[in-house]
Amino acid sequence: MPLNHYTTLGRSGLRVSPFCLGTMTFGKEWGWGSSVEDSQAIIDAYIDAGGNFLDTANIYTKGHSEKIIGDHVGKHPARRDRLVIATKFLSNMFPGDPNGGGAHRKSMVAACEESLRRLQTDYIDLYWMHFWDDLTPIDETMRALDDLVTSGKVRYIGLSDTPAWKCAQAQTLASFRGYAPIIALQIEYSLAERTVENELLPMARELGMGVTPWSPLKGGVLTGKYTRANKDSIEPGRGEWVKNHLTDRNLNIVDTLLKVAGDVNATPAQVALAWVQQRCGVASTIIGARTMDQLTDNLKALDVQLSALHLEALDDASETPPIFPQSFLPFTRNNVHGGTTINGIESEVSPLLPQSDDERW
Repeated sequence: MPLNHYTTLGRSGLRVSPFCLGTMTFGKEWGWGSSVEDSQAIIDAYIDAGGNFLDTANIYTKGHSEKIIGDHVGKHPARRDRLVIATKFLSNMFPGDPNGGGAHRKSMVAACEESLRRLQTDYIDLYWMHFWDDLTPIDETMRALDDLVTSGKVRYIGLSDTPAWKCAQAQTLASFRGYAPIIALQIEYSLAERTVENELLPMARELGMGVTPWSPLKGGVLTGKYTRANKDSIEPGRGEWVKNHLTDRNLNIVDTLLKVAGDVNATPAQVALAWVQQRCGVASTIIGARTMDQLTDNLKALDVQLSALHLEALDDASETPPIFPQSFLPFTRNNVHGGTTINGIESEVSPLLPQSDDERW
């Protein structure tokens, strides 16, 4: 599937590429990013390949990520208008100021103006709440976001790293009051992180939010670079964060990725990305690229075809036990379906139910 085979994002008409270019690595302020020149070259290569979806945040490399995008495409209207630029608010860029961050109106409006300045654009295509601010009522957040949409400074809104129940509350509130709806949900999702399948993914599908997974390679853990053989001798670029995720479970996943990659003539990273992009509800997977080689390698994942057997092997290696109530609900099927088959799902008559008309009171 080419990068220019676009998909609509959630319950909206916004067209985005199947892979979104994440720009958290643009700038070296955090110690492990790309130079300005390399970042600009990566943007150009992504656009030349047909990509149109850039994701950043006010806090990424202390604001430099937004500035790099603004300098390279934001101040060129013809290039800017062809792109879907997404950024995030919530993080505090002003130490010592309690209102410098958060999802309340004062912080959000100020953050939006700052992002518009750095991005050198009049509008933000998709404005994410970066994570949940449990100190701010969600109705204040949704009303303020709706005002930004009404003003024309924001086109669409999304939520990131927020509990499913709070997302559902926000979307219901927006529907009830006629606010701009939430069209997208950004969450961590990968073979190594599948707990979102319990609540967040079903919620997003039900309420019209397209899912844009972040860290689909678990920060490099799923690239095949780290194996059982070298995990104690290699020093990851992100240090302890990566080391803490080189668990037996994740190394089992890497073993399976290596086997599948050999079968389909791809890299483990490409297989891991293909698995995520093919999951139900996923609209556009966020890929990071610190170097041009990483971008080129990641984009090839769109051409990887995984068979049912490959998917089964990857699912088995990465399976995460369901949590309550998902762990309990399958056992209620016989009580509900009464021994019938519905939508292809069979059931038996539960011994707790009347076995005939004579047994019913």
